[in-house]
Amino acid sequence: MDFNKSIFENRKELNRPFLAAHRGVCGANIPCNSIAAYKIALSQGADVIEIDISKSKDGEYFVFHPWMEPQFLKSPYICDLTAEEVKKLRLLNQDGVPTSYGVPTLEEVLLLLKDKVYINVDKFWTDVEGISAVIRRCGVEKQVIVKTHIEEKSLQEVEKFAPDFMFVPMVWNEDNVTEKLKDRKINQIGVEILFGKDDLPCISDEYIEKMHNQNMLIWANSIIYNEKEIINGGHSDDYSVHTDPDGGWGWLIDKKVDFIQTDWLLSLKTYINTRK
Repeated sequence: MDFNKSIFENRKELNRPFLAAHRGVCGANIPCNSIAAYKIALSQGADVIEIDISKSKDGEYFVFHPWMEPQFLKSPYICDLTAEEVKKLRLLNQDGVPTSYGVPTLEEVLLLLKDKVYINVDKFWTDVEGISAVIRRCGVEKQVIVKTHIEEKSLQEVEKFAPDFMFVPMVWNEDNVTEKLKDRKINQIGVEILFGKDDLPCISDEYIEKMHNQNMLIWANSIIYNEKEIINGGHSDDYSVHTDPDGGWGWLIDKKVDFIQTDWLLSLKTYINTRK
């Protein structure tokens, strides 16, 4: 990936959606959001790697999904621990057994991914100023794609501390955001669409064509984080890997989305390479 070019140029040259690895590539003994998971995602050809951020009570940033300590650490919440205490923790594998993998710092992950892939920084809104400072210190400004809640406080912080970072708001069913951001000092490069059914405005051909004509990219998700909260109209990883990839990943590709975030990176990549 050439980060001296715009993300729009890289998308055009790629001639397929960017493949985004959700929390890296994990499974079996490899925990998500670990250095090992990110190295595997790199080796499997991810174009984008998604990371989550938590902050210790003494102000150090770690790559870990907030409030998931009971599932992945069996520990108190990171926000209630010092950085020294967090560094002693060990992530659990899928059977709940402690591994040798620790919770990486944000700086460790950014330096690992520097000059290699785009980095989707989730939970950016939790501390726009502080996280932005680490991103700049690591020199990955051209690689990061950030998002926040669409509330005035968060938008003001993005304008103040990260106006140059690529920004993607989340859109549920219908885009009521893009028009409002046009006059803001925010570098919006697209939208992340979340939709429960196929007939909603944000997944319509007309909307996607309109956004592309405005030089905006469409981020879609095939991941499932809760089966009761559908964010992809059922065109999911699960449906793709065990039922019909043409009706899952293929459907999203035919819609001309520009990113697909997946938990099955290698399977999706293989499907794209062999797809008629």
